[in-house]
Amino acid sequence: MDDVVYSIDIAVPREAAWHELTKTGEVQYPMFNAVLETDWEPGSKMLYYKPDRTMVFVVGEVVEVEEPTRFVHTYRFTDLDDAATLVTWDLEEIETGVRVTVTHSRFDGETPTKKRVTGGWKMILSTLKHLLETGEAPLKIRLMFGLMGKLSFMQPKKIHTANVLGALESNELSTRIPEAPRDGETP
Repeated sequence: MDDVVYSIDIAVPREAAWHELTKTGEVQYPMFNAVLETDWEPGSKMLYYKPDRTMVFVVGEVVEVEEPTRFVHTYRFTDLDDAATLVTWDLEEIETGVRVTVTHSRFDGETPTKKRVTGGWKMILSTLKHLLETGEAPLKIRLMFGLMGKLSFMQPKKIHTANVLGALESNELSTRIPEAPRDGETP
């Protein structure tokens, strides 16, 4: 299936972009105001929480980390039934700063996940650029996240933290990418 790929040039050192994308325990404005929890060890779980930790929006598993140039992880929205996909972040030093490229792959067709991230990554990267170059998230993003927080009571119960953690524990919610069929096998 076709990958979703976006790049943006940001006028900051690569390490600044790396820090913002990989920091844990703090709000990440570019990542829809979520708080990331992981230890960055390959095989470890990743969870993107609502700042008050009452909900988990995205889960995944760390696949590869090459600080400060690349990290790869699986990705699954907790409110969708789509299989996990793969996200690769590449941070390349350029003359004017850093080029951040996100490649989202391993979609099982034209899924709701693919439709959602196609616009989402573009907004995440533009917010990252604005935040790193100016020191604050754009006003429209801050307003949008404030509104999203006020409306979070409308989110499905399956994304409540206890339900997500229980589903991960019981393997009802998998962060692993399904294996591709071997030659001659049908999916």
